[in-house]
Amino acid sequence: MRRAWFAALVAAVSICATLTSPGASAQPYPSQTIRIEVPTPPGGMADIAARVFSQSVTMKTGIPVIAEGKTGAGGIMAADFVAKAVPDGYTLYMGYHATQSMFQHYDRKLPYDPATDFAPVSLLVEGPNVLIINPDVPAHTLPELIAYIRAHPGGFSFASAGLGTVSHLLGEQFQLSTGTHMAHVPYRGAAPAAQDVLAGHVPMYFDLLGLSLENIRAGKLRALAVLTAERLPSLPDVPTMKELGYPEFQGGVWFGLLAPAKTPRPIIDWLNKAATEAFSTPEVQKIFLDQGNRIPLGTPEDFAAYIARETQRWGDIIRKTGVKVE
Repeated sequence: MRRAWFAALVAAVSICATLTSPGASAQPYPSQTIRIEVPTPPGGMADIAARVFSQSVTMKTGIPVIAEGKTGAGGIMAADFVAKAVPDGYTLYMGYHATQSMFQHYDRKLPYDPATDFAPVSLLVEGPNVLIINPDVPAHTLPELIAYIRAHPGGFSFASAGLGTVSHLLGEQFQLSTGTHMAHVPYRGAAPAAQDVLAGHVPMYFDLLGLSLENIRAGKLRALAVLTAERLPSLPDVPTMKELGYPEFQGGVWFGLLAPAKTPRPIIDWLNKAATEAFSTPEVQKIFLDQGNRIPLGTPEDFAAYIARETQRWGDIIRKTGVKVE
C-alpha cells in the first residue's frame, strides 16, 4: 500500500510540474543543489513529503533537490546536522513532532535547541491517529470498550510503536482520561504493532489513519474514534474523541520543512512559496487527503506558532502520564 501511494505521488508531482514553465532558476536563490535531511525510514510520510517537494522544485527550476535519509537516534542526528549547517538555504530538515516537540520533555540533553536553532518554513502534512481494536473485542463503541476494559482490570493491553512514541503517549493518556488500566506492549515501529493488532495478539492500538484505513474499510480492524477536532471525510461514521466526551484527546503526527536559524528571510519566503505550490496541486492533495491526512501549509509564522502549541501540548501529556524514555 505504501509503495502504491508513493508511486501515485511521484506521478502526480511529475504531471503537475510539467505544466509549470521554469523561471525560478534566474533568481539568486537557488543556484546549487538543495539537500533535505529526512529523519525517518524510506517510504514513510516524511520521506514522501520530502520527495514531493524535491521533485516539484527540481522540475520547475532545474536545480537538484535531494532527499537524504539520516535516521540515527530517532531523528536527533538529522535535526542536529541541520541545526549546525550553514544558514544559506541549501541544507533543510523535514522536521517532525518527535524531534521538535517531544524529545525535549524526556529529560534528554539534546545537542540542539528545537525552539531557537531552526527557522520554520512550512507545515506540510498532518496525519491523524485513530483508535482501532481487533474485531474480536466485544465492543462497537468507545463506551462499550471502556466498560469492557474496566471489567477486565489488568487483562487488557494496547500496542505502541515503541516507548515514548505518539501511540504510547496516547495509550497512557487514554488510561488517565477513562480511569482504566491496560498493559503496554511496545514494538519496534508502527508496522509490527499494527500487524499484531490485526492478528489479534494485542487488542488495541492508536494507529496512524493512513496506515490502517484500508483494513478498517475491509472490516479487518474496527475504528472507534478519530483523534481530530472534526470528523474525517475518509471515515464519516466514526466519531471524534471530543464528541464522545474527551475534548483533550487529539493527536497525530506532523511533518514540516525547516531551515537552520538565521537563514535569510527572502530564502525562507522562497522555500515557503515553493512548498505551497508543490502541495497545492489537486493531484497531490487528493492522494494525501484520501489517506485521511491534512495539508495545512500556511506562513512560516503559522508553522512556528503550531510547533510552540505542539511542544506545550506534548509536554503536558508527558508530565501527566509520567512516561520516561531511558
